[in-house]
Order: sequence, then structure tokens, then C-alpha cells
Amino acid sequence: MHAASDRLTYCKLATVTMIWGGTFVAGRFLADQLNPLLAASLRFILASLALLLFMVCARIRLTRPNLRQLAQLALLGFFGIFFYNLCFFYGLQYINASRASLIVALNPAVIGLASWLLFKERLSRIKLLGILLCLVGAGTVIVSRNPQVLQATADAWIGDLLILGCVAGWGVYSLCARGLNQSLGPLQTVTWSVLLGTLMLTMTAVATASVSLEALVHLAMTQWLSLAYLGVLGSALAYIGYYDGIRRIGATRAGVFIALNPLTAVICGALLLGEQLTAPMLAGASVILLGIYLCNKPLAQARAMGI
Repeated sequence: MHAASDRLTYCKLATVTMIWGGTFVAGRFLADQLNPLLAASLRFILASLALLLFMVCARIRLTRPNLRQLAQLALLGFFGIFFYNLCFFYGLQYINASRASLIVALNPAVIGLASWLLFKERLSRIKLLGILLCLVGAGTVIVSRNPQVLQATADAWIGDLLILGCVAGWGVYSLCARGLNQSLGPLQTVTWSVLLGTLMLTMTAVATASVSLEALVHLAMTQWLSLAYLGVLGSALAYIGYYDGIRRIGATRAGVFIALNPLTAVICGALLLGEQLTAPMLAGASVILLGIYLCNKPLAQARAMGI
């Protein structure tokens, strides 16, 4: 029973991180054309609408959190939605999507280390090796796809620093929802954090005059489609799947699936753009999959033993 449940969780997380692989391309496309605050606000307004519509269709009521839970949800909204997305859209103005995804590939290591320091989560040698292999594999895929990824412009350090802010923000969003995931559930936790984060983004956008009727009217269909991808798929659905994975197998094991992001970009490039799959890319992909397997192998063994 546990094995089947775990396989379903792995499939969900793989799907989530594959969706996220496309967010860097969509984000880079929008970063060149829209004000970052406008893009971030619209992304999460669409995400909020999608989540609320889903709850209405599924006849699920929005739970009223207590004050302590509301404070925790506001923290998640700030770091996981507000802070993360400002760093994401501003960072992509300075560096390309490949370089950004290379930095974001640090997420599994950051989440694993923080889990060990803050929550005393055991990091076995096998799990550490798995995290290391995920980093190496992701780096191999990204660099082999775009050898110029390490070549920096004069202002690239600003972009690097901002995308590192994404890593920090996502670490907080992944680790500080442990209690909420159990008490409220993934859907309620994601919905409330997205609603609160959207409110922060929209208020900031309005206060800084980043949103205007003229800007909205002149949005092209391709921009709306990119925002819909980022908001509905990359935020609403993917965040629920990710939090459900954290609830079931823990933040460290769920976090290593983020290493699949660059692999997704490569596969999409091959299928949609006719890009060539090289031997180093395939080797990197194999290393990523091995790393994910090693990180989750101890859990599978424990399930089998009934622990």
C-alpha cells in the first residue's frame, strides 16, 4: 500500500518539477517585456483565481485559520510568493534562464542542510550522495545544453544574487509549512499563502504605480498565455502537488525532484524546438535520476520493513 502511494507521490513531484522547468522560459520571455511587479502580480492573481475556482467546483470551503496559523501563512506568502517572485522576475532581467536554473538547482542541497540544522532531520551518507548527484547531474545538463551559461556580463552578479534570493525564499516556503500541511492540508495552505502573497504583490504594484489600465490593455496574447502558464500550472497546481509531496515524504526528499527542472527544459527543447540531445545531457539526466533514487531509497526500505 505504502509503495503504491509513494510511487504516486514521486510521479506527482516529477510532474510538478517538469512544469517548473518551463517557468524559467516563460519568466524570461516576460522579463524582457513587462514590469517585474506587474508580471508577478498578474501571475498570482491568475493563480488565486484558479485556486478559488477549483475549490468552488470541488465544493471545498476555505478554512478560517487561527491567528497563529494566519501569521505562519503570512510568512509563507511573503517568502514563497512575494519575495521569491520579485527575485525571480528582476533576476531574469540580468541573466538568462539557463544560468538561473543552474542556481536554482542548489535548492535540494539548501533544503537538505536546513532540514538537518533546524529540524534535526537525519542526513545519511546515501542521502547526501543523492543530493550531490542531483547537483552534479543538473549542472551537467545545463552546461552541456548552453556552454556559455558560465560566461557572465558585467551586471550578471546582480541576477545571480537575486536568483539566490529565490533559493532562500523557496527554502523558507518548503520548510516552514510542516505544521500547516498537517493541520490545514496542502490545498488550504497553498491557497491561503498564495492569496496573502498576491495581496502583498498587488498592494506593492499599486503603491509603486507598476499597474495601470493601459499596461493591461496592451498585453499581447502570448504574454497572457505565459502568465496563465506561470499562474495556473506553475503556481496553483504545482504548489499543491509540491506541498502534498512534502507532507508525504518530507522536504528533503521532495526537494531533490527540483533537479528535474533543467532536464525538462532539455526534453522540451528536443521535442518542440528540434534541439539535439547530446551524450553529456543524457549522462547528466541519468545522474539526476540516480540521485533522486538514492535520496528516496531509505524511505522505500523503511516502508517495506513497516517502519
